[in-house]
Amino acid sequence: MLDFAIFAVTFVVILVGAVLYLYPSSRRASGIPGLNPTDEKDGNLQDIVNRGSLHGFLVGLHQEFGPVASFWFGGRPVVSLGSVHQLRQHINPNHTTDSFETMLKSLLGYQSGMGGGATETVIRKKVYEKAIDNTLKSNFPLVLELAEQLVGKWKSFPESQHTPLCAHLLGLAMKTVTQLALGESFGDDSKVLSFRKNHDVIWSEIGKGYLDGSLEKSSSRKGNYEKALSEMESMLLSVLKERKAQKKRTAFVDTLLQSSLTERQVMEDCMVFTLAGCVIAANLCIWALHFLSTSEEVQDKLYKELDEVLGSDPVSLDKIPQLKYCQQVLNETVRTAKLTPVAARLQGVEGKVDQHVIPKEALVIYALGVVLQDSDTWSTPYRFDPDRFEEESVEKSFCLLGFSGNQTCPELRFAYTVATVLLSALVRQLKLHPLKGQVVEVRSQLVSTPKDETWLTVSGRR
Repeated sequence: MLDFAIFAVTFVVILVGAVLYLYPSSRRASGIPGLNPTDEKDGNLQDIVNRGSLHGFLVGLHQEFGPVASFWFGGRPVVSLGSVHQLRQHINPNHTTDSFETMLKSLLGYQSGMGGGATETVIRKKVYEKAIDNTLKSNFPLVLELAEQLVGKWKSFPESQHTPLCAHLLGLAMKTVTQLALGESFGDDSKVLSFRKNHDVIWSEIGKGYLDGSLEKSSSRKGNYEKALSEMESMLLSVLKERKAQKKRTAFVDTLLQSSLTERQVMEDCMVFTLAGCVIAANLCIWALHFLSTSEEVQDKLYKELDEVLGSDPVSLDKIPQLKYCQQVLNETVRTAKLTPVAARLQGVEGKVDQHVIPKEALVIYALGVVLQDSDTWSTPYRFDPDRFEEESVEKSFCLLGFSGNQTCPELRFAYTVATVLLSALVRQLKLHPLKGQVVEVRSQLVSTPKDETWLTVSGRR
């Protein structure tokens, strides 16, 4: 993804000490319209907490003050951009760092790059992307097998049985990511369950605890978080030693071990990929199946494409680019679900958006959740309509936001592959049906997830 473009984790970094420097000569950032701080110490933090999420806060902020707006975190002003037009003025597609990877590492206390400057950072990024590409190529049959196992399980259900999407698809993502990232030993369910226990604690606190400041106020929660992080790091370091002794070189970690990265850097990259890869892949699949269950027409159109392109054969890596409508379905899933509602970047040099000057080292928020449902950019923005991506202008706007094209972040590209495999197996064998009366609410944190378990029913495709 463009290096601004993915995740709300980029904002969270200000809650854990990212270095900012602004010139607050007034109570607004460089005269940009926005909120005055409601508290001298915390700025507008309580306003964010009261809205339930940073995304919810940004929706209200831009409704009141327009597409360029400011607010305060502590004593520091922040600028938020809430439309495609303003983002187009600010984006630099030539940045060599990925904001999600960089900021998640910062949040975890890890170093981005190799410690030697921009060139080393680019090298490390390329190694990371190559590792993901290699494990997908080497382990694609395993991805197919795990998806087919889930579809087979669902086929055995009676048509009236309620199927829990979140539980099943997070399980699929955990099994897929751990085996592709760390090797075949994670085919053992007990190892996956142990991984999941610590993964859930770490991700939950990153997504919520740091944002509202509650983690620092609870010694027991902070202790549990630090214990889970320590146990996860120890497990990953143990995996590294095991993989070094093996001749088989098919996992994500193996490519990293063959590079010039240190053992510590390999462990950190494995942490980032396993943490983010599981959550992004799972929620892309969850939302895709939920939205498909609400539209028999979209399901039938997707089935037709899968039948024409694949026939009775399983999907393959070389066939995926031919599944144009499937790509549209996933694009529209990301847009409608606001899969990654917030991103950010520190302003490298003084810049300008409209008539507003943004000082060097300012924190600039990309209110992607606001932009993704802006009626000036998307017609009927709250409707799930994959056909909208047949329009070139729509595709260009989506690419601009970093969700599509060559600069899509590696974790999201990985998730698209996993989701395509699942859809290709499932839609050709089953029909999805929504649960009558079910209302699915969104929890917008680092990645948008359903607030509660989401259910559907399935029937055989005849």
